[in-house]
Amino acid sequence: MGFTCGIVGLPNVGKTTLFNALTGAHAEASCYPFCTVDPNRGRVPVPDPALEYLGACLRPEKLVPAFMEFLDVAGLVEGASRGEGLGNEFLGHLRAVDAVVHVVRLFRQEDVAHVAGDSDPVRDMELVRTELVLADLEVVERRMERVERVARTGVKEALEERENLAGFQRALSRGTPLRRVLPAVRPGGDAGGGDDRAREWGLLTAKPVLYVLNMDEEQIEDPDPLVEGVRTRLGEADSCLLPVCAKRESEIMDLPPEERARFRQEMQWGGSGLERLVREGFRLLGLITFYTIVGKVVRAWTLPRGASVLHAAGKIHSDMQRGFIKAEVVGFEDFQGAGGEDAARSAGLVRVEGKAYSVRDRDILRIRFR
Repeated sequence: MGFTCGIVGLPNVGKTTLFNALTGAHAEASCYPFCTVDPNRGRVPVPDPALEYLGACLRPEKLVPAFMEFLDVAGLVEGASRGEGLGNEFLGHLRAVDAVVHVVRLFRQEDVAHVAGDSDPVRDMELVRTELVLADLEVVERRMERVERVARTGVKEALEERENLAGFQRALSRGTPLRRVLPAVRPGGDAGGGDDRAREWGLLTAKPVLYVLNMDEEQIEDPDPLVEGVRTRLGEADSCLLPVCAKRESEIMDLPPEERARFRQEMQWGGSGLERLVREGFRLLGLITFYTIVGKVVRAWTLPRGASVLHAAGKIHSDMQRGFIKAEVVGFEDFQGAGGEDAARSAGLVRVEGKAYSVRDRDILRIRFR
């Protein structure tokens, strides 16, 4: 189990190059707009050293990682919310994703044209944000027209929906993305009210956004001044800005696995693009990882932070949730420190928890159920 990220940005900013670097796919990446027409999809295992350790320690017949899916869609242009370019079609593909990866061009490559004539990362970011706001506003206004008629009759559900829509409409009309006025809309979470509505309607600006700043190889060696310059101009101190050289990442992905690992160990900016993107994606979405040992299968799962072990049991199988009795829990650090499950159990590090227990990051669970 994992999550889905939609990759967006203007044409010719390196979206498909990044997609290929992350997934190892070989989707066409050319220097002309709308090279990507149909969306590219790629599913990759989440890098997980803890799961690798469990595999080496337990030697299961099957080791199953969590997965992350990437959706690479056509470049967005001004007017996409009105159907310019491939606007409406591509925006529709994005409504089901959990998070948005917004690729922004900082690299300097004269033979790759910029749709606006020159590169200005903050202007480009604001253009894309405006188109997503306008697309959401259109969805909200259409729903408001429909619900208004029912709300006049006094139906409670319609009155509540109208109130949510009115709040969304006010924010979007000011150009404010909904993530600024709503708590994070997380996959599988227990959000209420407006959060649930935003998820149900697939509102794009309610989704968490990770800005990927696509740099030259020279720029990526010392990215901090560029990153902070973009952050200051953007005026969003809490925005997540991730510097990446998609070209270099893609070239490394094309190497044999043993050489690829060596190159990535030499990287000085925190691991591969996939590893860093996964870390930021988990943080943005408020996700944790837990592990299960069932028979001869060890599996990694994702879960919203703070969710109960009963919720975790339901992710594994509905029968486990319905017939839940207890969970045997050991933290990964305790498991690793003891040298295995039997040793952790002998040391009293395996706990028995009831259904109200909040699962912690990297917990190892054995669910007992009827």
